[in-house]
Amino acid sequence: MAEQVPELVQEIESTPRGGDFLFNPVGSRPFMTPERFSEEQRQFFATGTGFLQSDVFPAIGRIEAKDNALLRQLLGKAGELGLTAVDVPESFGGLGLDETTSMLVAESQSGYASWATTFGAHVGIGSLPIVFFGTPAQKARYLPDLASGKKVAAYALSEAGSGSDALSAKTVARLSPDGKHYLVNGGKMWITNGGFADVYVVFLKVDGTKFTALIVERGTPGFTQGREEHKLGIRGSSTTPLIFEDALVPVENVLGEVGKGHKIAFNILNVGRLKLAAFALGGMKWTLRASAAYAAQRKQFGKNIASFGLIREKLARAAAQTYASEAMTYRAAGAIDDAIAQLPDRGDPQGVMAAIEEYAIEASIMKVTGSEWMFQIIDEGLQIHGGNGFVEDYPIERAYRDCRVNRIFEGTNEINRLLIPGMIFKRAMKGEMPLLQAVQRVDEELADQAQFSPPVGRLAAERRGAEMAKRQFLFAAKWAATLGPSLEQRQEVLAALADVAIEAYAMDSVLGRTLAASGDTVLRDALCKLFCAESRERAFARARSALCDLVPPGEIEAQLQQLARLHKFTAVNTCEVREEIVPAILEAGGYPLAY
Repeated sequence: MAEQVPELVQEIESTPRGGDFLFNPVGSRPFMTPERFSEEQRQFFATGTGFLQSDVFPAIGRIEAKDNALLRQLLGKAGELGLTAVDVPESFGGLGLDETTSMLVAESQSGYASWATTFGAHVGIGSLPIVFFGTPAQKARYLPDLASGKKVAAYALSEAGSGSDALSAKTVARLSPDGKHYLVNGGKMWITNGGFADVYVVFLKVDGTKFTALIVERGTPGFTQGREEHKLGIRGSSTTPLIFEDALVPVENVLGEVGKGHKIAFNILNVGRLKLAAFALGGMKWTLRASAAYAAQRKQFGKNIASFGLIREKLARAAAQTYASEAMTYRAAGAIDDAIAQLPDRGDPQGVMAAIEEYAIEASIMKVTGSEWMFQIIDEGLQIHGGNGFVEDYPIERAYRDCRVNRIFEGTNEINRLLIPGMIFKRAMKGEMPLLQAVQRVDEELADQAQFSPPVGRLAAERRGAEMAKRQFLFAAKWAATLGPSLEQRQEVLAALADVAIEAYAMDSVLGRTLAASGDTVLRDALCKLFCAESRERAFARARSALCDLVPPGEIEAQLQQLARLHKFTAVNTCEVREEIVPAILEAGGYPLAY
């Protein structure tokens, strides 16, 4: 029997767009997955992991003691291997490689969080503003040394009084009487690489009103760095305030346009969110490896604890979340690469930036899931370690402290949850997303369920769950839209909608990857089934929460009944599914699908 696929829109757009996972059937388009990596991409990952093991891991003790000189040396060594040059154009000393390779390099550096933070801040949010928005002269001056690791970059957006509300910055720049410099006064907070960077991209307000980015060099008169912060986690990374007291910055160091700094700040944060997802993915794999190794050797009641059902459940869930995160992360990276490939000039930095911005919804989704799933996996990994996980002798203790900040980095998870539905509604209002048509289609299906043809064949229940999660989002979004402009103030509703969209993207990605895989599919199917069994229930619960906060009391029961028609509980014997996963984990000593 041919498989029937339910459609929310009658025709799939010829050009993929960000957020279109909500409107197109599962598996309707192929996308980048780890199974499709090129040999060159795999080699970059291998080079990165080799460097981490040979150079970074042996230095952890010194890095934790805040040996900033050593961090500089390690960035230089990474530069010699080409790891810091991936995103910089060849014309300015870099390699100019694709986003997928860039994400693989990021993942390869994630086995130790303080180093990953240092590396990520330099190659990502520190250097990329100049790559995308610098003038030719600025690029020629800074990028070759940043690409080689000879100089280090930092990104300075936050202030003591403006974290999530970045545009309320108080740091001010005023033109000097001779018109050759800006006099900068104020301060920045929580700046990664702040204590030893050479080049800082600093956001401030020219004349107190025009939000602008300046490139500020170490040694600039009037510019100093404060003391190192003593942090809960990532203690080995440098985090300092920046202090400006009539600092003299040349006018030619304006990055982009005066008054247009928000374009740089927000677009670069999209890149940062993508990269954070890759770093988090690597952290998940490191944790699963450590947890599996410990469970295999730790004995209680005369048995290895890896033989106990509740331990096996934790290992299997961690592998399923990692599998899903891998699918989501490289799907988005590949989509960006495809968009860049369609540009008339692939070297056009503004075109590349626009291609990345197109997938801002997915970037926010992956930032949330990467940071939260990694925390869950580390938390369960510490539980597997028992009392040993609570002492410094075992690296899981440090990982637990280190990972907490990721829910704050690159825009808090609360901010990103507001952004996800916010971007969907805004794009729909601009006619860039078929939200209204899809909502109408759901209403038609509810009126006549014969219009919905449930999937059949392989992973049919999982596919149905993903398709229903999309419809649950649309059903709740219809009610949310009735609030009009006041929806912006209903953060709990927006967060619930975001969570439904997150689960829809996750299931859509993990299913698309699994259905496209060839060869031995038993393990992949099991990972997919375990993930989707839990994901579809989370999606339904959050859609229900949104409705409860939206619908008038007199109508709520009827609308909840309608929503329930868009959900079907499917019994899954998770113990059986688990046993198709855990033996592979223990045999591999960690995540069982290596690149």
